[in-house]
Amino acid sequence: MIGNNKGIGILGTGKYLPENIVTNFDLEKMVDTSDEWIKTRTGISERRFLEKDKATSDMATEAAKIALKDAGVSPEDIDLIIVTTVTPDMAFPSSACLVQDNLGCHNAAAFDLEAACTGFIYGLSMAYSQIRVGLCKHVLVISADTLSRITDMTDRNTCVLFGDGAGAAVIGEVPAEKGILALDIGADGSQGRVLIQPAGGSKMPSTEETVKNRLHYIKMEGNEVFKFAVRAMADSSRKVIEKAGLQIEDVDFLVPHQANIRIIESSRKKLKLSKDKVVVNLNKYGNMSSATIPVALDEALKEGKIKENDNVILVGFGGGLTWGSCLLKWHK
Repeated sequence: MIGNNKGIGILGTGKYLPENIVTNFDLEKMVDTSDEWIKTRTGISERRFLEKDKATSDMATEAAKIALKDAGVSPEDIDLIIVTTVTPDMAFPSSACLVQDNLGCHNAAAFDLEAACTGFIYGLSMAYSQIRVGLCKHVLVISADTLSRITDMTDRNTCVLFGDGAGAAVIGEVPAEKGILALDIGADGSQGRVLIQPAGGSKMPSTEETVKNRLHYIKMEGNEVFKFAVRAMADSSRKVIEKAGLQIEDVDFLVPHQANIRIIESSRKKLKLSKDKVVVNLNKYGNMSSATIPVALDEALKEGKIKENDNVILVGFGGGLTWGSCLLKWHK
């Protein structure tokens, strides 16, 4: 168990984005849509698609290498690897085990965690708990998804939204009263139907019929997801502010899940935050599932936006339906 004079926080971050850029103009050639239609409704201009000969674990590995270097932590010092993903390389072994081997983290336990787009927050919560009770000293949380592999490129309502990428963070001890000040995670399984990949599991195993009916792709009821997302992100953000004993005025930055600019804007207004306090990179990458938050965080840090002692909220929502938030007092 860590000492009372220690906190738990993020020691280093990293990201990986495929080189292949797919613009809205590229999508105009594939489906009945337009650059103006996509940008107006989503805020997205382009996204990245992973090369066909690579998989989720490849992106996760590259993001993790950068995070380890940024944290000044060696692979041998990692006690646990958590990969949050809805697109693992395969059902088993886990992508986390593949990453463990790639990195040479021979002392680390490893498992995958599936909480859809909220995965990074869930992963942070698990890492915090493992370190708090003394089971681990350093935990590597990696969020990576290859959503292009499960996106129906004939569905104009969903194909414009998603992209591929990975973000990683090394979690460990920081000075007292720094790092993670509060966490909130939750789920509402009764709404699982509104964001779903129907086939490929034990309920609907892969068959010629499921492939023909395009049931291995993301299906989404956009309006229902929108309403849930705005409410969940605002409510969860308020909870961690209250748990930390702070006020909304004390928040320096909000790093939200990058799903749709309208969701981000609606959440911001509910929280009464100014635009300059919200980190947005949605236009460049689209929705990369749980990777959006760590990628946005990494970019904000590397660009010098987030500084020592800033109060930062990470907040997301996703399939399940799930939600979660984390409030940190930044220390590096």
